Amino acid sequence: MKNEKAIVVFSGGQDSTTCLFWALKEFKEVVAVTFNYNQRHSLEIDVATSIAKELGVQHHVLDMSLLNQLAPNALTRTDIEIEHAEGELPSTFVPGRNLVFLSFATILAYQIGAKHIVTGVCETDFSGYPDCRDAFVKSCNVTLNLALDKPFVIHTPLMWINKAETWKLADDLGALEFVREKTLTCYNGIIADGCGECPACKLRKKGLDEYLFKKDAEIR
Repeated sequence: MKNEKAIVVFSGGQDSTTCLFWALKEFKEVVAVTFNYNQRHSLEIDVATSIAKELGVQHHVLDMSLLNQLAPNALTRTDIEIEHAEGELPSTFVPGRNLVFLSFATILAYQIGAKHIVTGVCETDFSGYPDCRDAFVKSCNVTLNLALDKPFVIHTPLMWINKAETWKLADDLGALEFVREKTLTCYNGIIADGCGECPACKLRKKGLDEYLFKKDAEIR
């Protein structure tokens, strides 16, 4: 028997879409929530909306434009270059983003009677963002439970797997081609395989190539 109601923090990218498929398998009822913080590419909102509609998932889009004002970065400003110098956080880091997203997702969960919150953060293949770490998520979970006096559970299905393993999870869920063809990961706003040049596209392609090579080798 499936668990209870869940909310998926959903951007329409590879990771969150894989988590959406995972949640649809694990939970009886699934709702998606997307945050509009004036992303560099508004297409992200359209992609998330389209995927949720295709999968028959109720979808909320919440206005988080204040985050853009407080934390200007390469994901929200076209005049800021996408850069990642060694030893420094990349220019795509949005300070406090996951703290805000998880807080508002949990508030929404409180309102609609959902106990579970699912997010695609990962500490294995990531860009060094401090709010993608397992310690942060666990701490945030405790704080939100205390703040709302409810036993919410934050799930991170991708936390300890790399990009190749994330592709494998999508494949195991019967969603490999869906994720490959319909998601938007590219920092330059190109759906599916993307521009091939930005850090997000390179990480995505590297993981896909590794997974497909291993899968092909196993078949042979």
